[in-house]
Amino acid sequence: MTASLVEKAPAKINLTLRVLGRRADGYHDLESLVAFADLTDTLTLEPGNTTTLEISGPFAAASGPVAGNLVLKAVTELRQLKGGLKAGRFRLEKHIPVAAGLGGGSADAAAALRLLARANGLALDDPRLSLTALHIGADVPVCLDPRPRIMRGVGDLLSEPLELPSLPAILVNPCVPLSTRDVFAKFAGTPPNTKFLGAVPRKSSAMINFLKEYDNDLSPAAIRCAPVVGDVMIALGALSAVRLCRMSGSGPTCFAVFPSPGEAEAAARRLQAERKEWWVCATIIGYTEKHP
Repeated sequence: MTASLVEKAPAKINLTLRVLGRRADGYHDLESLVAFADLTDTLTLEPGNTTTLEISGPFAAASGPVAGNLVLKAVTELRQLKGGLKAGRFRLEKHIPVAAGLGGGSADAAAALRLLARANGLALDDPRLSLTALHIGADVPVCLDPRPRIMRGVGDLLSEPLELPSLPAILVNPCVPLSTRDVFAKFAGTPPNTKFLGAVPRKSSAMINFLKEYDNDLSPAAIRCAPVVGDVMIALGALSAVRLCRMSGSGPTCFAVFPSPGEAEAAARRLQAERKEWWVCATIIGYTEKHP
């Protein structure tokens, strides 16, 4: 019997997000400093002849129909490039909120590609994996090898991996639906800004100061779509010891950075007690997946 293979799928955090302009194909060129949190989904593959997917965990019900899941799309897309692809039974334990600006579905698809690579003897840098990742979705390429990077274009242009400090943080999702398409539809553009991301600091204090020079250009549009996102930002900014707060991706999840894990955990407990209808999670931003 072939042993099961396991991969973690960490949540993607957009520490910065800049919208550079609209392309002729209707998509937008972006520039974003991306890191990953230690909040993860877990994907297991039992190699076999029949490809199936089972979903469990606190966000299983919100994941939608299994047939449309990006894990299965990863199999379908890679199979077009790799004849005789071996797959099998996937089990997804879902801990990342769905449609939350945390790239959960993209992280799951990327984890599926890593599992398929292991099951089929493919190197992680096999161009068929990166091409498949881009076909699945804009965030999948950066999640394929989940290390901090600067992401540009429509997610297809990635920097070399960066060394970032670990940032104790809390993630807050107000548990309202927010479509990326709707946020971009409300995006009104931003004043011209020629300040592109430069050298990224490696020390925590310098990193916070660096991040304060940038922002998430989609925040105003997200707040117009879902005013509660603004409430989350206000609540985070009022917490004791907070060093930085920001929305991730197209929202609605926002994050706040703290000096220490203890202060982040205390802030998470306080905010959860005050806003029981919100999802609150203490985490560390700066996770790096360790591959076998």
